Amino acid sequence: MLSIAAPGHNGAMADDLPGGGPNEHSGAGDIAPFTADAPRVYTRAQWQARPPRRPARVINRRPDRIIVHHTATPNAKDRSLTHAFALSRYIQDFHMNKNGWDDTGQQLTISRGGIVMEGRNKSLQAVEAGDLAVGAQVLHHNEHTIGIENEGTYMKNGVPRGLWTSLVEVCVWLCQAYSLEPAGAIVGHRDYNNTSCPGDVLYARLPELRRTVAERLNSSPAAGNALAAPGPVLPILPRLDGFP
Repeated sequence: MLSIAAPGHNGAMADDLPGGGPNEHSGAGDIAPFTADAPRVYTRAQWQARPPRRPARVINRRPDRIIVHHTATPNAKDRSLTHAFALSRYIQDFHMNKNGWDDTGQQLTISRGGIVMEGRNKSLQAVEAGDLAVGAQVLHHNEHTIGIENEGTYMKNGVPRGLWTSLVEVCVWLCQAYSLEPAGAIVGHRDYNNTSCPGDVLYARLPELRRTVAERLNSSPAAGNALAAPGPVLPILPRLDGFP
């Protein structure tokens, strides 16, 4: 059974080595990896989210911080879509039923297999518009931050390769969308609240994350202009068997 961090942590939920393993994407099929230049985010409809109690409040401002969380759930071996979608539903149920929130707290969720999913309602359309769907993931700082939940517990265990790769690309995508400098924008939940989130191991890798994101931004032809191109930036994936 998944365990989620206490409500007092305001939504940050709580073995692989950084290089991952041979079965890292077992059950994932032909899932295309998330890339900032062609982002593919699984929508709430696809993971079968329940309706929120209230629509998210969208404010006409960009976030200035990207908050890295860990879910503090078991370090599952399952890298499949089925597992990832079940995780998103579990998180939403916990946040709504146990914490009493209107919806999932964070805006984005990444599974240990690197599958990227929308969290709080209206999050994707807000990113596309350069706005912020206000979440519930950092106590007293929700109106200027956007949160990424990373599946697993990283107090002692390493981050799987698939998750790390997607985390880098998601941060590149958000920095492009909001014109953010990774050196100042990418922070851990513990930088704002009294919590161990995102775990000692993942937190220790944040300097590396900032450097890697900066390198990707400098090498990307779309750097700083991701949302200026014509056409949809956040494509909705085709219907999947068993998922609407």
